[in-house]
Amino acid sequence: MKYLHLILVNLKRKKMRTALTAGSFLVALFLFGLLMTIRTALTGGVDVAGADRLIVRNKVSLIMPLPFAYRDEMQQLPHVADVTFACWFGGYYQDAKNFFANYAIDTDTYRRVYPEYILSDDQWNAFLNDRQGCIISPQLAARFGFNLGDRIPLEGTIWRGTWELNVRGIYEVRRRELATSELWFQYAYLEERRPFMKGTVGWYIIQVDDPENAVDVARTVDERFTNSPYETKAETEKAFAAGFANQIGNIRLIILSIGSVVFFTLLLVTGNSMAIAVRERTGELAVMKTLGFTDISVLLLVLAESLIVAAAGGAAGLVLAKGFTLSGDPTHGMLPNFYLGNKQIVMGFGIALLSGAAAGIIPAMVAMRLKIVDALRRV
Repeated sequence: MKYLHLILVNLKRKKMRTALTAGSFLVALFLFGLLMTIRTALTGGVDVAGADRLIVRNKVSLIMPLPFAYRDEMQQLPHVADVTFACWFGGYYQDAKNFFANYAIDTDTYRRVYPEYILSDDQWNAFLNDRQGCIISPQLAARFGFNLGDRIPLEGTIWRGTWELNVRGIYEVRRRELATSELWFQYAYLEERRPFMKGTVGWYIIQVDDPENAVDVARTVDERFTNSPYETKAETEKAFAAGFANQIGNIRLIILSIGSVVFFTLLLVTGNSMAIAVRERTGELAVMKTLGFTDISVLLLVLAESLIVAAAGGAAGLVLAKGFTLSGDPTHGMLPNFYLGNKQIVMGFGIALLSGAAAGIIPAMVAMRLKIVDALRRV
């Protein structure tokens, strides 16, 4: 740290160049933060999927139903601890642009299979005692200003008409990545009112007794209903979530491609700035070596300049990205889990430091190998 003052003086020598180089890191890390936030929002369900749960859907398509009678048959299979189900409703509130997930659930088992959704017993009982009751997420409540006791008229798209629902509960989540905008209501209410597809559900969720048995249970389920009018496709919840996210495209590849281009450009910009700085100080570096600075100390001084610029710019970019995500989902429902986690922040700062080191290592080595006589001859 005794050379910190010398490093800072060198950085202040060309303030505009230093500011622009740090600004490059700021922009790059701000973009990194947004890309990671979007990736989390689109694929967050993959990371938090239950290891002990299977999704069973119609083999033809997710939009095709399954018979209600399948529940009891699945419940009797080996290693099955519990079975619940849900049915997609597809309604909207006031305007078709107000998209959010809404589906009917099995009130007897859904809460047991998904303990990560936290709801007080009072609110759950109020939901059970109201055939038109519904439970919503805090994100949905904040988006539309819903409160307990409010009445929500949903306009049906599959089953037409206005479906009146009463807010009886607002759940919380154990992990921030589970945050989403969604509404649950009673399957009994859907079954009572819909004019067609009675006696069917959208998909089943099987909770197995041990995650090690998940693959065997999935195979058993599919074999059980082979050659039936409603064949099934059972897979782990993680695989189901990954497949659903991949319908948008290969999110990982897209983000990796954009990030690689940005950081490669950043390396060129920073490396060029440091190379110019070393070239401008050739004589000074020779004098420093004459005064007793070793080759290693000169290398570390130049490298430290690059790292400080990277750290300052990178930290500023990540702070801006975090501040931007704190304002919530900018798409009003398409990316409800719009959140930049601490893990992504630490990763981004590490990438900034690595980029700074990579950009500064060649100019630093040039400075280290500089011969005193040759340097003084250039002056």
